[in-house]
Amino acid sequence: MASILTVFRTDKVNKKGEAPIHFRIIKDRKISYIATGFMIPADMWDAEKKRVKSKHPNSKRLNSEISNKFAEIQDQVYEFDNRNKSVTSRQIRDNVYGKKPTDFFTFAQEVNENYLKEGKISSYDKNKAIIAKIKEYVKNVNIDFQDITADFLTKYEKHLREKKNNSVNTIHKDIKYIRKLFNDAYRVDLIEHSLIPFNKYKLKTEKTERTYLTEEELLSIINLELKPGSKMDLHRDMFVFSSYTGGLRVSDMLQIKWPNFDGTNINLTVKKTGSQLSIKVPNKGLEIIEKHKKLSNDSLGFIFPVLPNDLKMNDPRALDDALGSATAHINKNLKLIAKKLEITKPVSFHISRHTWATRALKKGMSIDKVSKIMGHSAIKETQIYAKIVNSELDKAMDVFND
Repeated sequence: MASILTVFRTDKVNKKGEAPIHFRIIKDRKISYIATGFMIPADMWDAEKKRVKSKHPNSKRLNSEISNKFAEIQDQVYEFDNRNKSVTSRQIRDNVYGKKPTDFFTFAQEVNENYLKEGKISSYDKNKAIIAKIKEYVKNVNIDFQDITADFLTKYEKHLREKKNNSVNTIHKDIKYIRKLFNDAYRVDLIEHSLIPFNKYKLKTEKTERTYLTEEELLSIINLELKPGSKMDLHRDMFVFSSYTGGLRVSDMLQIKWPNFDGTNINLTVKKTGSQLSIKVPNKGLEIIEKHKKLSNDSLGFIFPVLPNDLKMNDPRALDDALGSATAHINKNLKLIAKKLEITKPVSFHISRHTWATRALKKGMSIDKVSKIMGHSAIKETQIYAKIVNSELDKAMDVFND
Protein backbone atom coordinates (compact mmCIF):
# COMPACT_ATOMS: atom_id res chain seq x y z
CA MET A 1 0.00 0.00 0.00
CA ALA A 2 1.35 3.42 -0.94
CA SER A 3 1.65 6.14 1.69
CA ILE A 4 1.88 9.90 1.29
CA LEU A 5 3.35 12.46 3.66
CA THR A 6 4.09 16.20 3.64
CA VAL A 7 7.84 16.77 4.12
CA PHE A 8 10.22 19.71 4.34
CA ARG A 9 13.27 19.02 2.14
CA THR A 10 16.20 20.18 4.28
CA ASP A 11 18.45 18.33 1.81
CA LYS A 12 17.59 20.93 -0.82
CA VAL A 13 18.31 24.21 1.02
CA ASN A 14 19.22 27.00 -1.41
CA LYS A 15 21.63 29.92 -0.97
CA LYS A 16 18.88 32.00 0.66
CA GLY A 17 18.42 29.36 3.37
CA GLU A 18 15.06 28.27 1.94
CA ALA A 19 13.94 24.71 1.25
CA PRO A 20 10.97 23.27 -0.65
CA ILE A 21 7.88 21.58 0.78
CA HIS A 22 7.11 18.30 -0.99
CA PHE A 23 4.67 15.42 -0.80
CA ARG A 24 6.55 12.15 -0.37
CA ILE A 25 5.10 8.95 -1.83
CA ILE A 26 6.44 5.63 -0.53
CA LYS A 27 5.59 2.32 -2.17
CA ASP A 28 7.50 -0.90 -1.44
CA ARG A 29 10.17 1.18 0.29
CA LYS A 30 10.75 3.20 -2.89
CA ILE A 31 10.36 6.98 -2.61
CA SER A 32 9.18 9.65 -5.04
CA TYR A 33 8.37 13.30 -4.46
CA ILE A 34 5.79 15.79 -5.71
CA ALA A 35 6.69 19.48 -5.35
CA THR A 36 4.11 21.79 -3.76
CA GLY A 37 5.75 24.78 -5.42
CA PHE A 38 6.39 26.45 -2.05
CA MET A 39 9.75 27.28 -0.46
CA ILE A 40 10.22 28.72 3.01
CA PRO A 41 13.12 29.48 5.40
CA ALA A 42 14.25 26.48 7.43
CA ASP A 43 13.17 28.04 10.74
CA MET A 44 9.60 28.51 9.47
CA TRP A 45 8.71 24.81 9.31
CA ASP A 46 7.10 22.94 12.20
CA ALA A 47 8.56 19.44 11.79
CA GLU A 48 6.28 17.92 14.43
CA LYS A 49 3.00 19.29 13.06
CA LYS A 50 4.24 19.20 9.45
CA ARG A 51 3.01 22.68 8.65
CA VAL A 52 4.28 26.22 8.20
CA LYS A 53 4.78 27.99 11.51
CA SER A 54 2.30 30.74 12.39
CA LYS A 55 5.07 33.35 12.53
CA HIS A 56 5.46 33.08 8.75
CA PRO A 57 3.61 36.07 7.21
CA ASN A 58 1.69 33.81 4.79
CA SER A 59 1.28 30.77 7.04
CA LYS A 60 -2.52 30.57 6.82
CA ARG A 61 -2.62 30.70 3.04
CA LEU A 62 0.28 28.28 2.62
CA ASN A 63 -1.08 25.74 5.10
CA SER A 64 -4.52 25.91 3.52
CA GLU A 65 -3.17 25.34 0.00
CA ILE A 66 -0.82 22.57 1.14
CA SER A 67 -3.67 20.86 3.01
CA ASN A 68 -6.00 21.03 -0.01
CA LYS A 69 -3.32 19.74 -2.38
CA PHE A 70 -2.45 16.95 0.04
CA ALA A 71 -6.07 15.77 0.27
CA GLU A 72 -6.47 15.88 -3.51
CA ILE A 73 -3.24 14.01 -4.21
CA GLN A 74 -3.87 11.50 -1.42
CA ASP A 75 -7.20 10.49 -2.99
CA GLN A 76 -5.57 10.07 -6.40
CA VAL A 77 -2.64 8.09 -5.00
CA TYR A 78 -4.86 5.63 -3.15
CA GLU A 79 -7.22 5.26 -6.10
CA PHE A 80 -4.40 4.58 -8.58
CA ASP A 81 -2.58 2.28 -6.16
CA ASN A 82 -5.72 0.20 -5.54
CA ARG A 83 -6.25 -0.25 -9.28
CA ASN A 84 -2.59 -1.10 -10.00
CA LYS A 85 -1.05 -3.14 -7.19
CA SER A 86 2.27 -3.68 -8.97
CA VAL A 87 3.07 -0.03 -9.79
CA THR A 88 6.08 1.77 -8.33
CA SER A 89 6.09 4.99 -6.35
CA ARG A 90 7.49 6.83 -9.38
CA GLN A 91 4.72 5.51 -11.62
CA ILE A 92 2.17 6.66 -9.05
CA ARG A 93 3.85 10.08 -8.95
CA ASP A 94 3.88 10.34 -12.75
CA ASN A 95 0.23 9.32 -12.99
CA VAL A 96 -0.91 11.76 -10.33
CA TYR A 97 1.40 14.64 -11.10
CA GLY A 98 1.91 14.13 -14.80
CA LYS A 99 5.14 12.80 -16.23
CA LYS A 100 7.65 15.61 -16.52
CA PRO A 101 9.56 16.03 -19.76
CA THR A 102 13.26 15.22 -19.40
CA ASP A 103 14.32 16.92 -22.61
CA PHE A 104 17.72 18.41 -21.87
CA PHE A 105 17.56 21.40 -24.20
CA THR A 106 14.06 22.42 -23.10
CA PHE A 107 15.15 22.44 -19.47
CA ALA A 108 18.43 24.21 -20.29
CA GLN A 109 16.53 26.99 -22.03
CA GLU A 110 14.12 27.37 -19.11
CA VAL A 111 17.02 27.69 -16.66
CA ASN A 112 18.86 30.16 -18.85
CA GLU A 113 15.76 32.33 -19.27
CA ASN A 114 16.02 33.05 -15.53
CA TYR A 115 19.37 34.75 -16.13
CA LEU A 116 17.71 36.93 -18.74
CA LYS A 117 14.88 37.84 -16.36
CA GLU A 118 17.45 38.78 -13.70
CA GLY A 119 19.28 41.03 -16.16
CA LYS A 120 22.41 38.83 -16.15
CA ILE A 121 22.99 39.26 -19.87
CA SER A 122 26.64 38.13 -19.97
CA SER A 123 25.81 34.89 -18.15
CA TYR A 124 22.79 34.36 -20.39
CA ASP A 125 24.88 34.78 -23.53
CA LYS A 126 27.67 32.50 -22.27
CA ASN A 127 25.22 29.76 -21.29
CA LYS A 128 23.41 30.08 -24.61
CA ALA A 129 26.72 29.60 -26.43
CA ILE A 130 27.52 26.51 -24.33
CA ILE A 131 24.17 24.92 -25.18
CA ALA A 132 24.58 25.86 -28.86
CA LYS A 133 27.85 23.90 -28.95
CA ILE A 134 26.13 20.82 -27.53
CA LYS A 135 23.29 21.16 -30.05
CA GLU A 136 25.83 21.33 -32.86
CA TYR A 137 27.61 18.25 -31.51
CA VAL A 138 24.41 16.15 -31.47
CA LYS A 139 23.39 17.62 -34.85
CA ASN A 140 20.38 19.46 -33.38
CA VAL A 141 18.73 16.21 -32.30
CA ASN A 142 16.72 16.46 -29.07
CA ILE A 143 18.36 14.55 -26.24
CA ASP A 144 17.13 13.59 -22.79
CA PHE A 145 19.11 13.80 -19.58
CA GLN A 146 19.61 10.04 -19.62
CA ASP A 147 21.44 10.38 -22.95
CA ILE A 148 24.18 12.43 -21.30
CA THR A 149 26.24 9.69 -19.70
CA ALA A 150 29.85 9.63 -18.53
CA ASP A 151 30.78 8.13 -21.89
CA PHE A 152 28.91 10.95 -23.71
CA LEU A 153 30.82 13.56 -21.69
CA THR A 154 34.17 11.89 -22.38
CA LYS A 155 33.50 11.89 -26.13
CA TYR A 156 32.17 15.44 -26.02
CA GLU A 157 35.28 16.60 -24.17
CA LYS A 158 37.44 15.03 -26.91
CA HIS A 159 35.32 16.79 -29.56
CA LEU A 160 35.78 20.19 -27.88
CA ARG A 161 39.51 19.63 -27.54
CA GLU A 162 40.27 18.23 -30.99
CA LYS A 163 37.57 19.72 -33.25
CA LYS A 164 36.93 23.04 -31.51
CA ASN A 165 40.48 23.58 -30.22
CA ASN A 166 39.06 24.60 -26.83
CA SER A 167 41.45 24.91 -23.91
CA VAL A 168 41.21 22.67 -20.86
CA ASN A 169 39.66 25.46 -18.81
CA THR A 170 37.14 26.41 -21.51
CA ILE A 171 36.03 22.78 -21.66
CA HIS A 172 35.86 22.76 -17.87
CA LYS A 173 33.52 25.78 -17.86
CA ASP A 174 31.28 24.22 -20.51
CA ILE A 175 30.92 20.87 -18.78
CA LYS A 176 30.62 22.52 -15.37
CA TYR A 177 27.50 24.24 -16.69
CA ILE A 178 26.13 20.87 -17.82
CA ARG A 179 26.71 19.63 -14.28
CA LYS A 180 24.80 22.61 -12.91
CA LEU A 181 21.84 21.76 -15.16
CA PHE A 182 21.84 18.18 -13.86
CA ASN A 183 21.90 19.43 -10.27
CA ASP A 184 19.07 21.87 -11.00
CA ALA A 185 17.02 19.12 -12.65
CA TYR A 186 17.54 16.89 -9.63
CA ARG A 187 16.55 19.65 -7.21
CA VAL A 188 13.19 20.08 -8.97
CA ASP A 189 12.66 16.30 -9.12
CA LEU A 190 12.93 16.19 -12.88
CA ILE A 191 15.49 13.37 -12.76
CA GLU A 192 16.62 10.73 -10.30
CA HIS A 193 20.02 11.09 -8.64
CA SER A 194 21.21 7.92 -10.38
CA LEU A 195 21.03 9.72 -13.73
CA ILE A 196 23.70 12.25 -12.77
CA PRO A 197 26.88 11.11 -14.58
CA PHE A 198 29.39 13.17 -12.62
CA ASN A 199 30.17 10.44 -10.09
CA LYS A 200 31.88 8.63 -12.98
CA TYR A 201 33.10 11.60 -15.00
CA LYS A 202 35.58 14.02 -13.41
CA LEU A 203 35.98 17.62 -14.46
CA LYS A 204 39.51 18.62 -15.46
CA THR A 205 41.17 21.99 -14.93
CA GLU A 206 44.51 23.55 -15.68
CA LYS A 207 46.24 25.96 -13.34
CA THR A 208 46.26 29.47 -14.79
CA GLU A 209 48.87 32.07 -13.99
CA ARG A 210 47.59 35.28 -12.40
CA THR A 211 49.33 38.15 -14.21
CA TYR A 212 49.95 41.26 -12.12
CA LEU A 213 52.14 44.34 -12.25
CA THR A 214 55.11 45.02 -10.01
CA GLU A 215 55.32 48.29 -8.09
CA GLU A 216 57.83 49.56 -10.67
CA GLU A 217 55.55 48.70 -13.60
CA LEU A 218 52.53 50.30 -11.96
CA LEU A 219 54.57 53.42 -11.15
CA SER A 220 55.72 53.68 -14.76
CA ILE A 221 52.07 53.69 -15.88
CA ILE A 222 51.24 56.38 -13.32
CA ASN A 223 54.14 58.58 -14.46
CA LEU A 224 53.63 58.13 -18.22
CA GLU A 225 52.96 61.49 -19.88
CA LEU A 226 49.67 61.40 -21.75
CA LYS A 227 47.55 64.14 -23.26
CA PRO A 228 45.37 65.51 -20.42
CA GLY A 229 41.67 64.84 -21.00
CA SER A 230 42.30 62.20 -23.66
CA LYS A 231 40.58 58.83 -23.62
CA MET A 232 43.91 57.14 -23.01
CA ASP A 233 44.51 59.37 -19.99
CA LEU A 234 41.03 58.55 -18.67
CA HIS A 235 41.52 54.81 -19.16
CA ARG A 236 44.92 54.98 -17.44
CA ASP A 237 43.33 56.75 -14.46
CA MET A 238 40.69 54.04 -14.19
CA PHE A 239 43.31 51.30 -14.22
CA VAL A 240 45.41 53.02 -11.55
CA PHE A 241 42.32 53.75 -9.43
CA SER A 242 41.36 50.06 -9.44
CA SER A 243 44.96 49.03 -8.64
CA TYR A 244 44.73 51.14 -5.48
CA THR A 245 41.03 50.81 -4.63
CA GLY A 246 40.12 47.19 -4.01
CA GLY A 247 40.74 45.91 -7.53
CA LEU A 248 37.30 47.05 -8.68
CA ARG A 249 36.11 45.31 -11.85
CA VAL A 250 35.81 47.39 -14.99
CA SER A 251 32.04 46.73 -15.14
CA ASP A 252 31.69 48.37 -11.72
CA MET A 253 34.16 51.18 -12.39
CA LEU A 254 32.25 52.23 -15.49
CA GLN A 255 29.00 52.58 -13.53
CA ILE A 256 30.30 54.55 -10.53
CA LYS A 257 28.55 57.91 -10.28
CA TRP A 258 29.31 60.89 -8.05
CA PRO A 259 26.51 60.00 -5.59
CA ASN A 260 28.35 56.67 -5.04
CA PHE A 261 31.23 58.59 -3.47
CA ASP A 262 30.59 60.00 0.01
CA GLY A 263 33.91 61.81 0.36
CA THR A 264 35.83 58.83 1.75
CA ASN A 265 34.22 55.65 0.43
CA ILE A 266 32.94 54.28 -2.85
CA ASN A 267 29.56 52.61 -2.18
CA LEU A 268 28.16 50.38 -4.89
CA THR A 269 26.30 47.23 -5.82
CA VAL A 270 28.69 44.77 -7.45
CA LYS A 271 27.37 43.91 -10.92
CA LYS A 272 28.68 40.33 -10.96
CA THR A 273 27.37 39.22 -7.54
CA GLY A 274 24.72 41.79 -6.63
CA SER A 275 26.38 42.27 -3.24
CA GLN A 276 26.77 45.66 -1.53
CA LEU A 277 30.32 46.97 -1.24
CA SER A 278 31.86 49.97 0.47
CA ILE A 279 35.56 50.63 -0.13
CA LYS A 280 37.59 53.39 1.48
CA VAL A 281 39.47 55.25 -1.24
CA PRO A 282 43.22 55.60 -0.53
CA ASN A 283 45.15 58.81 -1.22
CA LYS A 284 46.12 57.95 -4.80
CA GLY A 285 42.48 57.18 -5.57
CA LEU A 286 41.39 60.47 -3.97
CA GLU A 287 43.87 62.33 -6.20
CA ILE A 288 42.29 60.74 -9.27
CA ILE A 289 38.75 61.52 -8.06
CA GLU A 290 39.72 65.12 -7.37
CA LYS A 291 41.22 65.43 -10.86
CA HIS A 292 37.99 64.22 -12.49
CA LYS A 293 35.81 66.29 -10.19
CA LYS A 294 37.43 69.41 -11.63
CA LEU A 295 36.70 68.15 -15.14
CA SER A 296 33.08 67.22 -14.41
CA ASN A 297 30.08 69.53 -14.74
CA ASP A 298 27.51 66.89 -13.77
CA SER A 299 27.21 66.14 -10.03
CA LEU A 300 25.00 63.12 -10.77
CA GLY A 301 27.01 61.75 -13.69
CA PHE A 302 29.71 59.12 -14.01
CA ILE A 303 32.97 59.73 -12.13
CA PHE A 304 34.80 58.19 -15.09
CA PRO A 305 32.78 59.45 -18.10
CA VAL A 306 33.09 56.59 -20.57
CA LEU A 307 29.50 55.38 -20.93
CA PRO A 308 27.08 57.70 -22.79
CA ASN A 309 24.99 59.90 -20.49
CA ASP A 310 21.77 58.90 -22.25
CA LEU A 311 22.39 55.18 -21.71
CA LYS A 312 19.28 53.40 -20.40
CA MET A 313 20.79 51.88 -17.25
CA ASN A 314 17.60 49.89 -16.58
CA ASP A 315 17.86 48.12 -19.95
CA PRO A 316 20.06 45.06 -19.23
CA ARG A 317 20.86 44.35 -22.89
CA ALA A 318 21.74 47.98 -23.71
CA LEU A 319 23.86 48.23 -20.55
CA ASP A 320 25.71 44.97 -21.24
CA ASP A 321 26.45 46.00 -24.83
CA ALA A 322 27.74 49.39 -23.69
CA LEU A 323 29.93 47.82 -20.99
CA GLY A 324 31.36 45.34 -23.48
CA SER A 325 32.17 48.04 -26.04
CA ALA A 326 33.74 50.32 -23.42
CA THR A 327 35.82 47.50 -21.94
CA ALA A 328 37.21 46.60 -25.37
CA HIS A 329 38.22 50.24 -25.94
CA ILE A 330 39.85 50.48 -22.50
CA ASN A 331 41.81 47.26 -22.99
CA LYS A 332 43.01 48.42 -26.40
CA ASN A 333 44.41 51.62 -24.88
CA LEU A 334 45.98 49.77 -21.94
CA LYS A 335 47.84 47.53 -24.39
CA LEU A 336 49.14 50.62 -26.20
CA ILE A 337 50.30 52.07 -22.87
CA ALA A 338 52.08 48.81 -22.01
CA LYS A 339 53.75 48.83 -25.41
CA LYS A 340 54.99 52.41 -24.89
CA LEU A 341 56.51 51.36 -21.57
CA GLU A 342 57.88 48.07 -22.96
CA ILE A 343 55.84 46.06 -20.46
CA THR A 344 55.69 42.59 -22.02
CA LYS A 345 52.90 41.25 -19.82
CA PRO A 346 49.43 40.87 -21.45
CA VAL A 347 47.97 44.00 -19.83
CA SER A 348 44.19 44.29 -19.59
CA PHE A 349 41.95 46.02 -17.08
CA HIS A 350 41.49 42.80 -15.10
CA ILE A 351 45.21 42.82 -14.26
CA SER A 352 44.50 45.82 -12.01
CA ARG A 353 42.45 43.44 -9.84
CA HIS A 354 45.32 40.95 -9.58
CA THR A 355 47.75 43.81 -8.98
CA TRP A 356 45.71 45.20 -6.08
CA ALA A 357 45.36 41.78 -4.44
CA THR A 358 49.08 40.95 -4.53
CA ARG A 359 50.00 44.48 -3.39
CA ALA A 360 47.53 44.31 -0.50
CA LEU A 361 48.92 40.99 0.75
CA LYS A 362 52.52 42.18 0.40
CA LYS A 363 51.66 45.26 2.45
CA GLY A 364 50.40 43.02 5.25
CA MET A 365 46.63 43.10 4.77
CA SER A 366 45.10 39.87 6.10
CA ILE A 367 43.74 37.44 3.53
CA ASP A 368 40.22 37.54 4.98
CA LYS A 369 40.09 41.34 4.52
CA VAL A 370 41.44 41.06 0.97
CA SER A 371 38.76 38.46 0.24
CA LYS A 372 36.02 40.67 1.70
CA ILE A 373 37.08 43.78 -0.22
CA MET A 374 37.35 41.83 -3.49
CA GLY A 375 33.87 40.41 -2.96
CA HIS A 376 34.99 36.80 -3.23
CA SER A 377 32.31 34.26 -2.30
CA ALA A 378 34.94 31.90 -0.83
CA ILE A 379 38.37 32.60 0.62
CA LYS A 380 39.88 29.87 -1.58
CA GLU A 381 39.52 32.33 -4.48
CA THR A 382 41.79 34.74 -2.62
CA GLN A 383 44.31 32.09 -1.60
CA ILE A 384 45.61 32.04 -5.20
CA TYR A 385 47.11 35.50 -4.55
CA ALA A 386 48.55 34.39 -1.22
CA LYS A 387 50.37 31.57 -3.03
CA ILE A 388 51.85 34.10 -5.48
CA VAL A 389 53.16 36.25 -2.64
CA ASN A 390 54.53 33.24 -0.76
CA SER A 391 56.24 32.03 -3.93
CA GLU A 392 57.97 35.40 -4.26
CA LEU A 393 59.13 35.22 -0.66
CA ASP A 394 60.52 31.73 -1.30
CA LYS A 395 62.48 33.04 -4.28
CA ALA A 396 63.79 35.93 -2.19
CA MET A 397 65.25 33.44 0.28
CA ASP A 398 67.37 31.98 -2.51
CA VAL A 399 69.88 34.80 -1.95
CA PHE A 400 71.24 32.72 0.89
CA ASN A 401 72.17 30.00 -1.60
CA ASP A 402 74.61 32.26 -3.46
